[in-house]
Amino acid sequence: MSYAFPPGGLPDQSVNPEGAAVFTPAYAVLPAITQRDIVTSYLPGWRDMRMWVLARPLSGFAETFSQYAVELLPGGGSDTPEEEAEAQSVIFVARGGLTLNIDGQRHEMGEGGYAYIPPDTVWTIWNDTDAVAQFHWIRKRYQQAEGIEMPQAFVTSDKEVAPVVMPDCEGVWATTRFADPADLRHDMHVNIVTFQPGGRIPFAETHVMEHGLYVLEGTAEYLLNRDWVSVGPGDFMWLRAFCPQACIATGEGPFRYLLYKDVNRHMPL
Repeated sequence: MSYAFPPGGLPDQSVNPEGAAVFTPAYAVLPAITQRDIVTSYLPGWRDMRMWVLARPLSGFAETFSQYAVELLPGGGSDTPEEEAEAQSVIFVARGGLTLNIDGQRHEMGEGGYAYIPPDTVWTIWNDTDAVAQFHWIRKRYQQAEGIEMPQAFVTSDKEVAPVVMPDCEGVWATTRFADPADLRHDMHVNIVTFQPGGRIPFAETHVMEHGLYVLEGTAEYLLNRDWVSVGPGDFMWLRAFCPQACIATGEGPFRYLLYKDVNRHMPL
């Protein structure tokens, strides 16, 4: 398995600047080539870090979540990573190692490591290794529901959770679900979706969930609204609620992406 991350650097002067980035009212595509050094951001309270902001709440764009790709140099990290008490987080490690401390419990995370951190939680994150660490960080303000308890923190990994094969697809489409879909404590899911070569979503899905998709490996043709786009490792897609979507995996290896979606709550009126 491989886990893509923004390439950084800068393309040379021979590259066509027209590119393949797309921003529409229904969807956006931020190709990996756009995720370069000159578009990084920094946060107070952190040491030796930089990040790419892939999604943020913005009128006409992402409405429910923010998504960062964070890079930590050796010794980098934070004792105060989250400034909003109502924010919950998912951490997914792409490269290197991290030391994550949640309410006093220490976790050593490697590539493919996954952590869910509920709101109003004391946590720290540091790179205690001699190599650069890179991770994806997805944040959403938790939506409390009457009679429903807050979800608990947990740490696992891509290797520890078996993918669930989708019905009627002959095993070519599977989803790694880190939280039980029937667990109503969770108001967001961050999963990994895998298609084997030639696998597809065989209809144009249209549903209420907003999506953020970061391609971890492989290639595909992806339907976004009425447009087919070619995507590969490191490309990010945002889809607003009800945007039609489908995909056909291309290439010789699996097509995998990290998928965010909002779930299990009433629609605000």
